[in-house]
Formats: sequence, C-alpha cells, structure tokens
Amino acid sequence: MKDLEPTCKIALVQAEPVMFNKSASLKKVLQYINEAASQKPNLIVFPELFIPGYPVGMNFGFSMGKRSEEGRIDWKRYYDASIVAGETEFRQLAEAAKKTEAYISLGFSERDAVSGTLYNSNVIFEPDGSYKVHRKLKPTGSERLVWGDANKDYFPVTETPWGPIGSMICWESYMPLARVALYQKGITIYISPNTNDNPEWQATIQHIAIEGKCFFVNADMIIRRSSYPSDLCEHNIISELPEFVCRGGSCILDPYGHYLTKPVWDEETIIYAELDMSLPAACKMEHDVIGHYARPDILELKVSEK
Repeated sequence: MKDLEPTCKIALVQAEPVMFNKSASLKKVLQYINEAASQKPNLIVFPELFIPGYPVGMNFGFSMGKRSEEGRIDWKRYYDASIVAGETEFRQLAEAAKKTEAYISLGFSERDAVSGTLYNSNVIFEPDGSYKVHRKLKPTGSERLVWGDANKDYFPVTETPWGPIGSMICWESYMPLARVALYQKGITIYISPNTNDNPEWQATIQHIAIEGKCFFVNADMIIRRSSYPSDLCEHNIISELPEFVCRGGSCILDPYGHYLTKPVWDEETIIYAELDMSLPAACKMEHDVIGHYARPDILELKVSEK
C-alpha cells in the first residue's frame, strides 16, 4: 500500500430520484453536487440507479412465458430515460467533477450504445473529467428482466490520493469472490450504491468493512409511492406499494466495522464525514484477507478482466 493523503472528506447523498425522468434526475444530481461543493468534499457519492430511479415493485408485464403490451410501454419509457455512457449527461457530470475538483460516484441505468441492452451501472468521475464505469455482474431476482449481466467493466478501480476506490452494486456484495476481486486491488474505500433498507443489510456492511479492512460507503436512496409517474401502465401495482418503498439507511463504516455515521432513515440529506486514511493500513496488523491472513498456496482466485 502506498502512502496516502491523511484525510478524505466525503459527501454521501441520500435522495429521492425523479423516476423515469432522465433530465430531471440529472438536474437533481447537479443541484446536490453544487450543494455539497460548499463543504469542499473530495468524494461525492450517490445511490444505485439514481438516474432514472430504481423501479421497485414493478414487473414490466413479465410473467412466465408471457409479456404484456402495457409492460412494453413502461419498459420503453425506462429505456428512453437510461443513459448512454459518454453522451450529454456524462459530459455535464464530467464538467461538474472538474468544477468541484471532486471524485463523483453515481448509479445509473446504462443503455449500451450498440446493442441497446440496459445495464445496472455505476460510474466514478475523476476531478479531471475522466471516468470509469462498472456494470453489475449479476442483476438480482427480477432485475434480470430489465438489465443484462455485465459483459465488460467488471472490476474497475479508480486511483486516488486516498488509495484505490471501487464499487459493488447492491447484492453484488453477496458475491464473496467479487468482493475478493476488489480486495486484491487494494481498495481503501468500498462504495456500495444500493436499494437495501432491510436490517440484515446493516449486518452485511459491517462484516464487509471488517473483512476488507476498508471504509464502506453505504449509498441508499429514498423512494416514495408518490415518486412514480401517475401515468405508468402499472399504476395498479404501484398503488399497492407502501408510502415509503425504500427508507434509505445510508451510512459510512470504518475498517473496524464501526459506524462513522449512523444510518439515516426516511429523509433526503447529505451526510458529511472525514475518513481517517491511516485506518485501512493500521487495521491490517491483525488481519489482511489478501496478505498475511491468506493462504494463496491453497486458495486462489482467477479473475477475468474486460
């Protein structure tokens, strides 16, 4: 591990996306970036699929062996609201990263420029406007009907003055070998854009922080029933959802698994924290899952990179 800058200032955004609306969601992202910029953060983090929102509870007309025309209409609307990497939205975000001189992590629905397949993706912009995209390896459950398995961009990491930063999207963190693939790259900050407001998830993220000896940034979102457009074809399904479809729970943990910031529920906010970057190295004295607490002569992970 190289010498690191002593402190990383982070702004973790827990907010409600503008569902199915690419331009309005982008506008909200840029507003939050501008608001956070007043605190001069080094890293600004947004939740999973913040553009154009995570459509919890919807099924887009899929059933075993069948599809519906109404579902196709809603799906095409979501497709139209998804982003092609490198196009207008990315250029605006790159400019925001340059202006704030911060690294920016954002979850988005990515539309492949060639095939049109959608991917559940996360991008990390650097202060010079460059970026790396990570596509979710295995969409979870019914997500597989909307987003494809990653076909590239498996485990990109971003080199920063505070060490390598990487992301695992939501339940990717329940893929043990995927976690190890990131650990092997020496990450000091593990970003988890997700839509997990269940109590079991809090136990998971504490475990990962301890296991990886890294800071864990739990980036969750607020979704209300009223977040959904009223004219979606699946309005009957949406009407049966609870008032809070996702309650948030965003927080930051240190490499000991302790809460640096406590989970925040049921509100939009920016969580600010300063990360003591001496901790990832100090914690490795007793446990280094890819170093002295590993047995590479017995256990070996081979990773395909694209």
